[in-house]
Amino acid sequence: MKYKKVVLLPGDGIGPEVTREAVKVLIATGEKFRVRFAFTEELVGGASLDATGEPVTDTVISLAYNADAVFLGAVGGPQWDRVNKEKRPETGLLRLRKELGLYTNLRPVRVYLSLVHSSTLKPELIKNIDILVVRELTGGIYFGHPKGVEMRDGEECGIDTMTYKVSEVDRIARVAFDAARQRKNKVISVDKANVLAASQIWRRTVDYVARDYPDVNLEHMLVDNCAMQLIRNPVQFDVLLTDNMFGDILSDEAAMLSGSIGMLPSASLGRGTAMYEPVHGSAPDIAGQDVANPLAAILSVALMCRYSFGMNHAACLIENAVEAVLEKGFRTRDIHAPGTQLAGTCEMGDRIVEVMEQLTCEE
Repeated sequence: MKYKKVVLLPGDGIGPEVTREAVKVLIATGEKFRVRFAFTEELVGGASLDATGEPVTDTVISLAYNADAVFLGAVGGPQWDRVNKEKRPETGLLRLRKELGLYTNLRPVRVYLSLVHSSTLKPELIKNIDILVVRELTGGIYFGHPKGVEMRDGEECGIDTMTYKVSEVDRIARVAFDAARQRKNKVISVDKANVLAASQIWRRTVDYVARDYPDVNLEHMLVDNCAMQLIRNPVQFDVLLTDNMFGDILSDEAAMLSGSIGMLPSASLGRGTAMYEPVHGSAPDIAGQDVANPLAAILSVALMCRYSFGMNHAACLIENAVEAVLEKGFRTRDIHAPGTQLAGTCEMGDRIVEVMEQLTCEE
């Protein structure tokens, strides 16, 4: 029997609730595919800050580094808004990405046929959407220096610096082009090269990398136009290559094509242990009410099976189970509509496991 170590970082808000459902699905997966998961649960974000004074501790970093995979729920909340910026819950997440060398963030955006009417867009616009956002994760404005707040001309001035090295752009571009070869051979690279020097480096480097992929069609798109095109004609996108900040914003926009940000999973990959997390935030306004959508967390577990454990059949089984439950008409509050059956967070996880037990699999 295979043995896999998974570090669980439930975090804040609805993080513990969706993490619980993700674990439920992982355990069911292990039983189906004869894999034993050993879970270690630790604090991160605001929960860690309250308990230890740090948004993530050295101990957690060490555990994550030596695990087979990391699952993170969500971090942050209004109760920590006034904390010094170096101690904000979100810095724990940024440190994990940096320490583990997770420079690639994959955010698949798929619109399930049973959810086409959950989107605010017309069904004919979003039907058949299947987009992979490839976001650079450890560079750009979130990590650039100098940064901070200082006095200039007698008033406070906020400073953030966007920087990108050719090597950083090169490696993320190759991830996007390699992914495109497994899909529709199309990459749209997003930048602001008409204004930003960092984006000019980005575009030149992507063009250079494209020479090694003559079978992949490359198109450049300015970020403001991309934001518009995602709403105007989203089916034109296949692989969307972005820097850190643009990817953060555009992937949330793309998530709403599916009807809810609660549907969007993610995988953060790189040199060290990969980390998986739903894209949605901590949603403190609904925490503890059993109404959060756990599907993004569950689909993140599918990505974990695919990318960290090499269990593609297991990943497909989880994804098929999610689709089957949606087709049966079960919905959490964020995607509920007339004619569908309202389900809570726990029930949705139970429904996924129930369908998984009924589906056949091969490994």
